[in-house]
Amino acid sequence: MQTPYWLDDIEAARRTVVELDPRLARAHAQTPAFEWRRRVGGFEGLFHMIVDQQVSIASAAAIWTRVEAGLGGEVTPERTLATDIETLRSFGLSIQKATYGHEIARAHVEGRIDFDHLESLSDEEAGARLTAIKGVGRWTAETFLMFCEGRRDIFPAGDIALQEAMRWADGAELRPREKAAYVRAEAWRPHRSIAAHLLWGWYGAVRRGEVALEEPHP
Repeated sequence: MQTPYWLDDIEAARRTVVELDPRLARAHAQTPAFEWRRRVGGFEGLFHMIVDQQVSIASAAAIWTRVEAGLGGEVTPERTLATDIETLRSFGLSIQKATYGHEIARAHVEGRIDFDHLESLSDEEAGARLTAIKGVGRWTAETFLMFCEGRRDIFPAGDIALQEAMRWADGAELRPREKAAYVRAEAWRPHRSIAAHLLWGWYGAVRRGEVALEEPHP
């Protein structure tokens, strides 16, 4: 697993990204210092991400607490597979999420992916292994690799908030589609994860009304 940036590393990487792409200067100037959004990794981290999707933060936290308690305080592939779908649903999971939990656990147990040694794979190989699992889409795989595995050069271009922040940075009328956003993000290698954090931070600050989104000068 790659070690995430320390705070001074983040600041240095932000400056490098702006040097690589001056269009991010506004985002950098308007976004306070931030830490790496680190989450638990491995099977537990991916299952947790699936549980969190499409529900409120409070609901996700409550459901995950029940999942942890129901699995005996240790969320492992083996314990998850040993728990039937209906029991997982009794913890608050939808049948879809309970099924995806089994699919992820089965992929590990069957050796199709090894969460204990995922760091041995390149970003591309790890992403391919993850998206081969039913229920794990590209956005989920990319955000998992960034937040749970600490990978430094990931950019989840399908994220709407990132696309909107990119539109602001470029002064564009329309936000870029996913394919165009991937191409645009190439300019930020090898710090695409920091660029994503920066754009998310800027987007959140604007939406919360903490900073004014001024139109760039021609």
